[in-house]
Amino acid sequence: MDIQVGDILKLKKQHPCGSREWEVLRIGADFRLKCRGCGHQIMIARRQAEKNVKEIIQGDGRDQEIP
Repeated sequence: MDIQVGDILKLKKQHPCGSREWEVLRIGADFRLKCRGCGHQIMIARRQAEKNVKEIIQGDGRDQEIP
């Protein structure tokens, strides 16, 4: 899965604030994600993040649907 810093991830489950969109701040073995609704930041394992991604909205505006 091609995820870069600056991409917006749409996840399967929503955050308690109601938003499903997360901005990628850091990549590596773990991802640092920032909620686009409330600004809350989390660290999540790469494997778990990739499993829960529904759609990638790339930093340059192109969308990538996950089957």
